[in-house]
This record gives sequence, structure tokens and C-alpha cells, in this order.
Amino acid sequence: MVTNSNSNSEIGVLLVGHGSRLPYGKDVLSQLASIYKEQTEYPVEIGFMNMNKPSIPASINKLAEMGVEKIVVTPVFLAPGVHTRQDIPRILGLNNGDDTHEHSHNHHHSHSHDHDEDEEINFHGEIVYTDPLGADPKIADIIKDRVNNAL
Repeated sequence: MVTNSNSNSEIGVLLVGHGSRLPYGKDVLSQLASIYKEQTEYPVEIGFMNMNKPSIPASINKLAEMGVEKIVVTPVFLAPGVHTRQDIPRILGLNNGDDTHEHSHNHHHSHSHDHDEDEEINFHGEIVYTDPLGADPKIADIIKDRVNNAL
């Protein structure tokens, strides 16, 4: 690994949430992004699949305007499902889903999900799409804390 070739401006991070008519999901994702920004050198944005702004394409475009060449997209979902395997990859323009883990793709168009209008992704770099959070021991620690605090 060449450490001095990865400047802050080359890589961006997009945390993706589902979106809701209620504010709580957006608030939590915004807070997680703020916490994560303090722990990383990369620019970090949030985007929502539907109902909330910013949309995924808008956030990709914002990172693109910062000049990033690679965007790591992480769905902030616990488990894989239709949204993480099909809907979000389709919005990103990545092969319509199905076990998408890492893709490099030139983005000419994208279909946003339940937004007022289709938004175009204007990013021609690489998108790396990660798995959702999954059964991570750190999440079990959070559960343990919740249970202990309830006792």
C-alpha cells in the first residue's frame, strides 16, 4: 500500500440510510456521520434511498464536486435485503444489485427511488459498495449496554 498517494481529496465516503417521513432516522444517520467525520480524514456525506434529502445521487454529486476519484458507499443497515442488494445498487448504477461488493462504473444516469424527480449522477470515478453493518461484535456491545442500562 502506498500511503502518500491517498490524499484526503481522492476518497469520499457516503453513508446511506433508508429514509422516513419521521425525522429520527435522518437525525441518527447525521449524528453517525458527524462522529465518523471526527475519526477519518475523508469527506463524509449522507444520502437517503427515499423520502429524505439529500438523495443518494445528490450526495454522490456533492462528493464528485469536491474532486474525489473513489467513493466508498456503506449502507447503514443491519442486514442485507432488497434495499441493500437491489435498490441502492440500482440507484448507484451498479449492475442492478445481486451480490454487489465492489464495482467501478462510469455513471451517466441513475434512477432515484421515490424522489420528486430522477436525479442524474455526475461522477465518473469508482464506486466501492460495501456490505451493511451485519452481526458485528460492536453492535452486540451496544445491545449489552442497552440491556444493562435498562436493569
